Amino acid sequence: MTEPEAYGGPTALRIVLGVHLRRLREAAKVSRTDAGWAIRGSESKISRLELGRVGFKVRDVDDLLTLYKLEDPEERDRLLTLARDANNPGWWQRYDDLTPQWFHSYLGLEMAADLIRTFELQFVPGLLQTPDYARAVIQLGRQDQPLSRAEQDRLVSLRMGRQEVLTRQRPARLWAVIDEAVLRRPIGSREILKAQLEFLIEAARRHNVTLQIIPFDKGGYTATGGAFTLLRFNDADLPDIVYIEHLTSAVYLDKREELDTYVVTMDAVSITAAQPRETESILRKAIENLDR
Repeated sequence: MTEPEAYGGPTALRIVLGVHLRRLREAAKVSRTDAGWAIRGSESKISRLELGRVGFKVRDVDDLLTLYKLEDPEERDRLLTLARDANNPGWWQRYDDLTPQWFHSYLGLEMAADLIRTFELQFVPGLLQTPDYARAVIQLGRQDQPLSRAEQDRLVSLRMGRQEVLTRQRPARLWAVIDEAVLRRPIGSREILKAQLEFLIEAARRHNVTLQIIPFDKGGYTATGGAFTLLRFNDADLPDIVYIEHLTSAVYLDKREELDTYVVTMDAVSITAAQPRETESILRKAIENLDR
């Protein structure tokens, strides 16, 4: 993938550009301190730029490329184009008055992902929620500051927009593992949950969706730390990332040892869960229980 739009959004573009800048700096044997001085910044600013945590000024990137002695005009133009495109707003930013800043990075990464593996204990994953279920979840999360109907509508629209990652021309693959408790908890109402479970049956039939459920009779299992999502990208310049959401913040992990721990944990819960071919029968039993 060589064109900027191939990376999927500004968040991914920043990470890709940061990776290239780090490689060029290391090849030129320039310290972060010296690089920071060249752009009237600090060592920590260079670190944030190389991690893709902040936006880029095209002038700064141009100065760094000169410092790193990048002489290939085509490569220089490509990286400067990346810098410009990385500052363009993502489609989700029209909702930024209703969503926390720390969530915006996740939206960009989710859009760029090739494989999304997620583990949930309380809710149906957002990429598989129906509009009514999504509204009920949104209301639960905003009980301290109730939202207007119009604000709820916008957040539901955001969640439905995210789901296009599964239906676009080159769809991402979703592998979700959920606890059976999710199927029993009547979020919103029993009717809303029933419609949600019926939707999951259809969703699980898609070629790019794998849905597994951990039944109650499996007892305990490995992931005692809570829900998390593992994002994998179809590009060597984008490292795998683990996303863990908290009440007022989120953690993004990309260190190899941390990633390995979560990959092992995700594999373990997948092994513990019922096989994908059993998912539909488990969902139908849950629907029957709601009808009683």
